[in-house]
Amino acid sequence: MILNRLTILRKRNNWSLQETADLLGIAKSTYAGYESGHRRPSLEAIKLMADLFQTSTDYILGRVEDPKFQPAFEKTAIELADCLFVDLSVDRNSLSQEEIEYVIAFIRAKRELGQRKEQGKNSVGESSYLNEKTN
Repeated sequence: MILNRLTILRKRNNWSLQETADLLGIAKSTYAGYESGHRRPSLEAIKLMADLFQTSTDYILGRVEDPKFQPAFEKTAIELADCLFVDLSVDRNSLSQEEIEYVIAFIRAKRELGQRKEQGKNSVGESSYLNEKTN
């Protein structure tokens, strides 16, 4: 772990050792030991410090140079209709294939209903507009 990074992050926030320790819920001597290298923080303490300083644990550990937090993964699109043979669950209870099909059918029906309502609004709006123009 690059100990200087903790000092840099703390000073960037204009926090004293005591303020930082208080925010982490630990003793000042414990946090000072992390910065000086006399104590090694637990994984939980590293995680708490990363959250507090709004950085990544990798930055604190010296694995990356950029202190900005960058999620380790990107959002992935998954087609629910392709998940019929995947173990999906709700409330820790696995869904049956039939339940998954019901969910898919429900979403499709709800979307279709929304489109019909939207089309109805558009046609009503257009006819009202046309009536105003012709009168």
